[in-house]
Amino acid sequence: MKKLSKVALSVLGIMLFSIFLTGCGGGGEEKKDASEQGKAITLKVAHYFADEHPQNIALKEKFKPMVEAESNGQIKVEIYPNATLGSEEQFIDGTKNGSVEMCVTGGLIAKDLPMVGLTEMPLLFRDYAHAQKVLNGELGKEIVKGMEEKMGTRTLAWTANGFRVVSSSKPFEKFEDFKGFRLRIPNNPIYVEMVKGLGANAVPMPISETFTALEQKVIDGQENPYATLKASGMYEVQKYVVDTRHLFSPNLYMVNEKFWQGLDPKLQEIVQKAANESAAYEWKLLEENEQKDIEFLKKKGLTVVFPDETFKQKLIESQKPVQEWFYKTYPGTKEMADKVMAVQ
Repeated sequence: MKKLSKVALSVLGIMLFSIFLTGCGGGGEEKKDASEQGKAITLKVAHYFADEHPQNIALKEKFKPMVEAESNGQIKVEIYPNATLGSEEQFIDGTKNGSVEMCVTGGLIAKDLPMVGLTEMPLLFRDYAHAQKVLNGELGKEIVKGMEEKMGTRTLAWTANGFRVVSSSKPFEKFEDFKGFRLRIPNNPIYVEMVKGLGANAVPMPISETFTALEQKVIDGQENPYATLKASGMYEVQKYVVDTRHLFSPNLYMVNEKFWQGLDPKLQEIVQKAANESAAYEWKLLEENEQKDIEFLKKKGLTVVFPDETFKQKLIESQKPVQEWFYKTYPGTKEMADKVMAVQ
């Protein structure tokens, strides 16, 4: 029994020594990250846009090839469009907890960063040039300040969803047609207040469920930029589009902070550069294609209504209480809104 114990102890000693050598890299080398070991780092990007939307096109044509080429294959980018990884709320949570490395999101993160919600306040931005100048400047950085601490994520770049318009399955020509209109919106408080101002009935719903709801006439219409209306196919179950441009929807590239800090500085530089170029490309695509999208919808049989001055003025007046609600609900946003509106 004593001999057996000595043998057992000897074997145990060898095993422990082997484990020690393995833990130390076999020769005292520091532990290497995935990129140093030659293993590709997976960067999953989740969003809800359709395949042919400028958001997805920019990611496919700019972000993915740039990151993979300039990192020499150290980073592999996987793009998941069409809410493949769940609803926007779900992939936001995934990016926060690290199960998804990156996502394209928007105003829904206002529950964590109220200032981001300001960007979707009705009638805040005048046009694309104004929105781009604000969001790509110092104010854009100020709007997402504190994201790393509060959400465990960071913003790489601002992109654009576009100016939102209303589509309808029934005739819609004057402002009063909003009364009783069942309007699908994102599950976002500012949108609920916006719809109340219009006099319509708000129906919060994930975009992935909207086509079916329109088809089954559960709702009368929805509001989104022209690009989304076209790319999602929702025009197939709509007859009118009202060019309200009631609010501008920005998006942002949001990355998990722990993942980001796990990249060496060179890889961070590559990802950041690709994000900037992809975002710039997406802005360009979206704005340039807007008139083409309008013509496409007309060819598909939709009537595009451009509001007259009476309609526009009533729209402006309907949203003033909504703006005041926002300033009261989220202290400090009035000052930021004044800064945004002052940008020329």
